[in-house]
This record gives sequence, structure tokens and C-alpha cells, in this order.
Amino acid sequence: MTDSLVIRQGTAKDTGDIESIYPLAFPDEELLPLVRDLLAAPDVMTSLVAAVDGDVVGHVIFTHCGIDGATSRASLLGPLAVTPSQHGLGIGSALVRAGLKLLEDANVPSVFVLGDPAYYGRFGFEAEPGIEAPYPLPAEWASAWQSIRLSDAAVPSQGRLSVPSQWRDPALWSD
Repeated sequence: MTDSLVIRQGTAKDTGDIESIYPLAFPDEELLPLVRDLLAAPDVMTSLVAAVDGDVVGHVIFTHCGIDGATSRASLLGPLAVTPSQHGLGIGSALVRAGLKLLEDANVPSVFVLGDPAYYGRFGFEAEPGIEAPYPLPAEWASAWQSIRLSDAAVPSQGRLSVPSQWRDPALWSD
């Protein structure tokens, strides 16, 4: 990891830099509409950026969620993107760890993610058998639906993740 890496809250001034990262990091996916919708609703998410020498090179969003039928708070990690020229330097990991620490400090007991188990497993994420994704997932994505417990607070063992409107597009949850 680079010595000049700074992880901080994203601001409105970072929007252009954030928007430039996603098409580079995910050329085959159209994540910008979701990212823009989430950034326009700061009350539903936490946005963190990674800056190297002052340049924004990474971004992650943690969306505030709930679990249907429960009072438990939860969070959804994603999207996460790092400028391709900065891959392999630990920037994505630093963003995830910083976000998990913020959520733990805010007493959010669980975080969910739809992503590569090999990547997210190193942070402690495990397959989530009880809390369902907001929409049915393709069978081949079953192991990609994961969660991590950040506290010993009571969390339902069954239910469905309740997401804000920005995530209520079934296309975001299918291939």
C-alpha cells in the first residue's frame, strides 16, 4: 500500500472523480446510474474515497438498510471501485476496512455484500444463508451473497434485506 493513501468521506467535490472511476474499473457494467442515485441521497449511504497524492483513485458506498420485519439496522457494501492502474496496492481493502470500522463504531451489527467470495472472505464475510437478497439471485451467484457480523447485537436469522429505492431495480440483482 502506498504511504500517501488517505481514506476519507466523499464530498460533492469528489463526484466527477468518483464517476470517472467506475467505467474504467467495470467497463462491462453500467454502474454510474446507481452510483449517481446513491450519491444524490446522502441520507441513505456512506461514501468513502481513497486518495493518493490528493487524487481520488478509489470509492466505496455503504447503503443503510434494514431487514424486513425487524428493527435491526444493516448495511449493503457496494459498489466498490479502484482505478485499474492502482489495482493490487491494497486500496480496495483499505476502503472496505475503513467502512467496516465506521459501521462498527455506529453500532451497525451486520453488513451484506454481493461479490466475489475470495475477495470479501478475507475481511470475514461468509455465505449468507438466512437473510435473502432484495431480489432472487441467479443460482450461480448463491455463494456471492455474503454477510459479516460487526457486533453481538441481536440480528434476525431469517428475512430479506430491505433496501432504499436506489437499489430496487431487479436488474441490479440479476445477470
